[in-house]
Amino acid sequence: MTRNTCLCIGWALLAVYLMVQSCQGEQAIRTAQYAVNGQKLYVAHCQNCHGAKGEGLGDLYPPLTDSTFLIDHREQLACMISNGLSGPIKVDGRHFDTAMPANPHLAPIEIAYLLTYIGNSFGNEQGIFTLEEVQRSLADCGR
Repeated sequence: MTRNTCLCIGWALLAVYLMVQSCQGEQAIRTAQYAVNGQKLYVAHCQNCHGAKGEGLGDLYPPLTDSTFLIDHREQLACMISNGLSGPIKVDGRHFDTAMPANPHLAPIEIAYLLTYIGNSFGNEQGIFTLEEVQRSLADCGR
């Protein structure tokens, strides 16, 4: 093969690689953007009780590392953040009964950011929580 042929094949392979990466990358980029914004909100509003690694605080505040709980309660998570939570819950096989304060000042998009961060951190792999999904959940709980 000539040098020009090798260069053309190399450029063609690079173009194919870039096209494949861009096709799968849009959703991954959006999820990453939500998660970055969510991390900032998590530090400001959640980390004090749930811990830097989502480990919770003893028997007071539940961990956010229980993927099963998050999956089973996905539709209610936005309402839990917005309206708070009181009463007993079971997370990771343990019972918790400390009230979680409401965060009514958070906009639906901020709740989507938070849930995307939590849902993709601490060993969780939940994908993106879209604004539309959060808005539907909040409408169901009367916000």
